[in-house]
Amino acid sequence: MNLNLSLERAASLYADHIAIVDGKKAITYKDLYELVSALASGLREKGITRGDVVACLAPNCHEYLVLYYACSMLGAILNPLNFRLSAKEVLDITRHSNTSILVAHPDFASTVSEMVSLGFTTQFTIWLGRPTAPTLALLPSSKYEQFLVQHLGQAVESPFMAPTDLAQLYYTSGTTGEAKGVMLTHENVTHNAIGAVAELKLTDNDTWLHVAPMFHLVDAWAIWAITMVGGRHVFLPYFKDKQVLAILAKENITITALVPTMLASLLKAPELKNHQYSNLRMIMTAGSPVAPELVRQTMDQFGCDYVQFYGMTETSPFLTVSIPLESQKNWPPEKLLAIKASTGRPFIGAIVKVVREDLSEVTPNGKEVGEVIASGPNITRGYWKNPETTAATIKNGWIFTGDLAVVDKHGFINVVDRKKDMIITGGENVYSTEVEYVIYEHPGVLECAVIGVPDSYWGEIVKAVIVTKPGFKISEEEITELVRSKLAGYKMPRLIEFVAELPKTGSGKIAKRMLKATQVKAAKTRK
Repeated sequence: MNLNLSLERAASLYADHIAIVDGKKAITYKDLYELVSALASGLREKGITRGDVVACLAPNCHEYLVLYYACSMLGAILNPLNFRLSAKEVLDITRHSNTSILVAHPDFASTVSEMVSLGFTTQFTIWLGRPTAPTLALLPSSKYEQFLVQHLGQAVESPFMAPTDLAQLYYTSGTTGEAKGVMLTHENVTHNAIGAVAELKLTDNDTWLHVAPMFHLVDAWAIWAITMVGGRHVFLPYFKDKQVLAILAKENITITALVPTMLASLLKAPELKNHQYSNLRMIMTAGSPVAPELVRQTMDQFGCDYVQFYGMTETSPFLTVSIPLESQKNWPPEKLLAIKASTGRPFIGAIVKVVREDLSEVTPNGKEVGEVIASGPNITRGYWKNPETTAATIKNGWIFTGDLAVVDKHGFINVVDRKKDMIITGGENVYSTEVEYVIYEHPGVLECAVIGVPDSYWGEIVKAVIVTKPGFKISEEEITELVRSKLAGYKMPRLIEFVAELPKTGSGKIAKRMLKATQVKAAKTRK
């Protein structure tokens, strides 16, 4: 079960189809296969064999996709690195993962330079883009293009890969604590890709925009699924709303995935009205729950469908998708909006339950809250060199997500909070997403995060931290009255703060734990 089979299929059935558009470069599937074979041959010559780790520190680019496939062709393990981490954090990951070769982009030469000063060494480094002489001198290295040319035309025979052999190693939570290396197998990733093809009805008519970072599974799963059906890959190195809107129109993008903060940024961009998105059939989001108002705006402004998917790095990533059942597609618009804004129904092949502490399933009434657990062929083997955390997270074949959710009578799940983020004020439970959804109904709110902050009397009180849209001025009273009109009094934010921006994780999600830590520290300082 080698992931490279998806590329072999595409090169056979869609040889002359355009596989890649990256700036002015257009590459067919036949040529893509040759590039992957050349890179795999070069890596093999440098000593990379089955089970070795190759790390990548780069923005979105077609070379990243080539590397994903070259590693799968060799049976090597790719370790995509979060380029927003500090040099020390990246160094710790490469050491922990036993990285043999680093593939890096000159945009992060300063990070690599600092890593070298901290003692980083590697067998070999391949530099993408246009590295300078000082950059090349940091480590034994070669330019990517030169490295590739030396090995063009060389075939590589893939070793037999067992379903449980590792394909990728993703490190998570590097900005909020000690990073953990999630081990994904060929079976995990292949199952996820096949399921995505079926659930999203992907075909060779689809063009995917890689704009969420390829080091994260909000985007990276599409490498395999889009290739499997002979679709087209288009790349943007970094998220910039003006560029995203232009390329959605210019390259006739049909489908893409974003984190909610990216989507909110696109919807407020002045350039939104400058383009036609007639080929765009679906925008997906993942990473955190999405307010119904944001879903409504997305479908109205882009004229396309919207799907939320939920999962974790540990689940490859899909667990649920907010796609209505066929029997529901003629429901009234408001009921369909509620489905699309929900966390969704279980993904094909994923077994998803919401359970009480005794592991019995909650009543499917949309009210009783429990923890999401999941099982299936897409679940990670565990964490690299971390048996303790593996044992604490995966029990009897079930992964405990730490997410709290409800289930409705139709089997659709709605995540209401992270277990660690739930607010307990005066003995009452407050789920942050419920309050956030109401605040997002205000037309002047761009982003918001609701957190609990310590209080000597209530234990915790609810605080809303809000970023306003350009040109809007919102009073605390407006937010208070809006929430009071929709929710119980104990759920109302007792503290409201307007800020220029909210802290984000490497994938672009709002980092609530980081925000809460800052607020707790500030509260202690005031005392």
